[in-house]
Amino acid sequence: VQLQASGGGLVQAGGSLRLSCAASGGTVSSHTMGWFRQAPGKEREFVAAIRWSSDYTYYADSVKGRFTISRDNAKNTVYLQMNSLKPEDTAVYLCAASSETRFLLKLRYEYQDWGQGTQVTVSS
Repeated sequence: VQLQASGGGLVQAGGSLRLSCAASGGTVSSHTMGWFRQAPGKEREFVAAIRWSSDYTYYADSVKGRFTISRDNAKNTVYLQMNSLKPEDTAVYLCAASSETRFLLKLRYEYQDWGQGTQVTVSS
């Protein structure tokens, strides 16, 4: 599965952005789709994920209540709506796909396919 992320940019603190991740080259109907982020000098961290078949979602505590992950079947696309952005949300955001059947996939090694990343910068 090939993944193409887009939608990043520069926004002021308190603002919003919506990231998109378009999947191609295969079906993701049985996959879990996730968003991770990586800030300079820091480890890649889990942000949110959605289990495509059941629409079950889960989030990192740091973004719960501010970010929403969703999917569009017709477009084979996953979205990450980010509201109330903070400077500490600044990072490269990457989408990923996992064919594992277990729930609550939050570790990078659990995902097999990765997009190229999109930069999100939040100014104070």
